[in-house]
Amino acid sequence: MSATRKTPWVMLLLALFALALPGCRRTPDEAKVREAITAMAQAAEEGSARGVGASLSEDFDGNGGELDRQRLLGMIRLLALRGEKVGVTMGPVTIEPRGERMVASFTVTLSSGSGGLLPERMGLYRVESAWRVEDGSWRCYTASWHRAM
Repeated sequence: MSATRKTPWVMLLLALFALALPGCRRTPDEAKVREAITAMAQAAEEGSARGVGASLSEDFDGNGGELDRQRLLGMIRLLALRGEKVGVTMGPVTIEPRGERMVASFTVTLSSGSGGLLPERMGLYRVESAWRVEDGSWRCYTASWHRAM
């Protein structure tokens, strides 16, 4: 082929390559952890234990043994069965990579419209959660929280 006949093919290949590049971008790990935290907050407001559980590891440990995965999801199911609504208002999330894991810190305000089952637990909390990749997804394996006020 002559140089003039190759030029359109080369241009076409370069254009296709340029179009394919945005599709090759990967969502940064920090963004994936943020998305998981947001999804968990929304699921908690909806009373969806399945939605919250989707981002928790099977061996999740909350507050140093105070609350494991099964108990946390059971509380969410119980609230949903009783028709109680929990409001979840997230503060800014700070994420710090630590090797192959991530630590996310944020504040969260829990509120309740009915004030029934857990009124003493409503309020503002500071949360630190640790995340790792399991089966290709970021999952929270431990979290600690304390009242901010």
